[in-house]
Amino acid sequence: MTLGLGLATCEAMQSSNSFPDWHGTTILAVRKNGSTVIAGDGQVSMGPTVVKGNARKVRRLAGGKVVAGFAGATADAFTLIERLEAKLEQYPDQLARACVDLAKDWRTDRYLRRLEAMLLVADATAIYTVTGVGDVLEPGESQGGGSVAAIGSGGNYALAAAKALIDQDLSAEEIARKAMVIAAEICVYTNGNLTVETV
Repeated sequence: MTLGLGLATCEAMQSSNSFPDWHGTTILAVRKNGSTVIAGDGQVSMGPTVVKGNARKVRRLAGGKVVAGFAGATADAFTLIERLEAKLEQYPDQLARACVDLAKDWRTDRYLRRLEAMLLVADATAIYTVTGVGDVLEPGESQGGGSVAAIGSGGNYALAAAKALIDQDLSAEEIARKAMVIAAEICVYTNGNLTVETV
């Protein structure tokens, strides 16, 4: 079952008859004052129908030291998360190296190249967006301090809201929750049923 797709992936799949018309997912990461939060909504949509409202798209890894959120086909995302867990075991406490190694495998492995998903991964010190084209992107610091990143169909709305809130007297979790509420009010493929994890 598909839980959510990045916007570009959704558009590509809409033009293809080989996939169902799945939409959904907003995943947001906020880092501020030494706290890192990843929040994800719970909606899964197929065409104009909400299939599920309480999907869990955010997971803890590496004994709780790392949090990962995903947008894309569920089976594909879980395959990538399992690979990331293996990389984290291989490179303990080296999230950047694990993400780069995963992205390298994802780009060069014939099987992995077909996976339709994106990951937003964070530990207490950094946030990374990992894509199937070999990208491992770390967001720059926002004005007022802190950093934010987002993926999924409502990701740009959540990202803009979080950037607007980052210099306010709010914690990382408060910013993430408020930004996700704003995204849910704008994106029809995002709901307010949140999973929030902090590292």
